[in-house]
Amino acid sequence: MSEIPTQVPSSKLKIYIGLLVIVAGVGGWLYFRQAGQSTNAAPRRSPPVSVSVAKAEKQDVPILLSALGTVNSTYTVTLHSRVDGQLNKIHFEEGQAVKQGQLLAELDPRPYQAALTQTQGQWMRDQALLRNAEIDLARYRRLWAQNSVAKQQVDTQEALVNQYRGTVKLDQGLVENAQLQLSYSRITSPVSGQVGLRQVDPGNIVHSSDASGLVTITQIQPINVLFSIPETNLSQLLQSTRQNPQLVVEAWDRDYHTRLASGHLLAIDNQLNVSTGTVSLKAQFANDDQQLFPNQFVNIRLLLTTRKNAVTVPDIAVQTARQGSYVYLLNTDNSISMTPVTVGAGYGDRIIVENGVQPEQQVVVDGLDRLRNGSKVVVRGEQGKTGGDGKSSQSGRSKGGAGQRAPSNVE
Repeated sequence: MSEIPTQVPSSKLKIYIGLLVIVAGVGGWLYFRQAGQSTNAAPRRSPPVSVSVAKAEKQDVPILLSALGTVNSTYTVTLHSRVDGQLNKIHFEEGQAVKQGQLLAELDPRPYQAALTQTQGQWMRDQALLRNAEIDLARYRRLWAQNSVAKQQVDTQEALVNQYRGTVKLDQGLVENAQLQLSYSRITSPVSGQVGLRQVDPGNIVHSSDASGLVTITQIQPINVLFSIPETNLSQLLQSTRQNPQLVVEAWDRDYHTRLASGHLLAIDNQLNVSTGTVSLKAQFANDDQQLFPNQFVNIRLLLTTRKNAVTVPDIAVQTARQGSYVYLLNTDNSISMTPVTVGAGYGDRIIVENGVQPEQQVVVDGLDRLRNGSKVVVRGEQGKTGGDGKSSQSGRSKGGAGQRAPSNVE
């Protein structure tokens, strides 16, 4: 068996080393050549950002105050009997609408009828005594004129007549009081409204001192809503009420989806609540369709005034940084400019821009997170060509109108 050589011949080793040096040199030259080309090449531009835009528009904007209110009935009456007695009849159904003066219940009238008869009898007796005393007085005066009786007898008879007149007057009051007590056995509604659940059944003895009463009546047409506004809005409210004492007030449901009723401001409290820094207000609603119910919670919109020809943009176009609010304006060369703005009150999905934006200028409303000042953009869809109407296709944002969310407060 032949032996395996343990060493490479020196001539072959030199050839291997030479080839390795040549390969390394060629690789280094290619590397530095490519690096030099990369350094001298122009930087790649970022592709334009796809955005949606909307026009700034002039429009009349209502300036609103928003608040949480509680529906409060105009009158709430717990119906009590004014006399004691047995409850004989009930003349209403639970939940029924009743009118003022309508008969609702009757007590047993017999004790009060008997008392009336007794006082009437006493009154008739005293009237007869008075008439007899007046006849005697007239006779004594004729006799005194003829010097047939003493003057003292005439004076005594005059005093007796006056005494009987007082007695008759007292009897008359007793009769009227007995008639009043008898009328109280017929219980009528003091206000127009809606009755609640009956507290006493017929056959029970009721008393004027009963705490629960017979039934509760609430007036819901018209109906009131109580709400409060911050002290910071008080001066603007007072200024608006001087121009229009009956400001328009709207009641909305909890989600601002449905307007329940429209009414007017009824009253402003005469002092601030120092613990909350608010002032209480009361609004009145006709409530013809009975959408408002006592103790119901509603959202309130109080219309202070209307800004005429205010410049507005979609509120999503307004961004906020440490330096303040700004928008991205679309330029004619399809670049954008970051423009500082001063914003005012908002309504629906639009907000007033006091300065920084002119009508018909286009602002970016979608794709804002990828923009920088001076970025090139591509406007998506027909909205970019026409300037849009403020209803951009925004992910995660409702496209509803002003009735679908609470308006911004006044500035």
